Amino acid sequence: MKVKLVILFFSAFVQYGAAQSTELFFAKANTFFATYVKDGLVDYQSIIAKPKALNELLAVGQDISVSQDKEREFQAFWINAYNLLVIKGVVDAYPISSPLDQAGFFDKALRNFGGKQLTINDIENKLLRANYPDEARFHFVLVCAGLGCPPIINQAYLPKSIDDQMQKQTEVALNNPNFVRVQENKVLLSQIFEWYKNDFLRNNSNLIEFVNQFREEPFDVGLEVSYYKYDWSLNDYK
Repeated sequence: MKVKLVILFFSAFVQYGAAQSTELFFAKANTFFATYVKDGLVDYQSIIAKPKALNELLAVGQDISVSQDKEREFQAFWINAYNLLVIKGVVDAYPISSPLDQAGFFDKALRNFGGKQLTINDIENKLLRANYPDEARFHFVLVCAGLGCPPIINQAYLPKSIDDQMQKQTEVALNNPNFVRVQENKVLLSQIFEWYKNDFLRNNSNLIEFVNQFREEPFDVGLEVSYYKYDWSLNDYK
């Protein structure tokens, strides 16, 4: 009987500790983004001048394990992780003009986070896209440090608001004339739509149909679609 009580107590203690760590991570992440994200850009120089906040935040998230059964928490945790690890990668290499200046930035450099050793691409492709194949809105909240990506927001993605946050950011991007461009009888889309075309077509017959779900002024579905070149210039607030 005593052994069972000890086991139950230990299990409850571990779960409580994990919950506390997750809450701390989201709280610190929210403060970090609010402090260092300005007008959709990242103030890398200020982070470099005072790296403690980023380093402490990454230390908190390094050993947290979030169950996929907790879908909203899992998604929010790994979206924040992606954006934070991109920022950390830029900070470590700064000054650079683009994340692509660093070979293997996305697909080779291993990072320790969430109890795993993984690349930034692993977060996007193995943890998020692979586990939630019907969720194309990930492409509007994962920020790769390039100006061609939808802008980063000055708050953390949180379990309680993750759906609303992803919806809002997708709507912001797809109603932005710099992101979705109209040229005569063509709709010019970001190369994100070319690279991940199958994600957008999974539940839609064409790309315009997907875009129109989030547009205030829908396009004619018969319009021709083309892609403009992705801007990999660093999203640096100066």
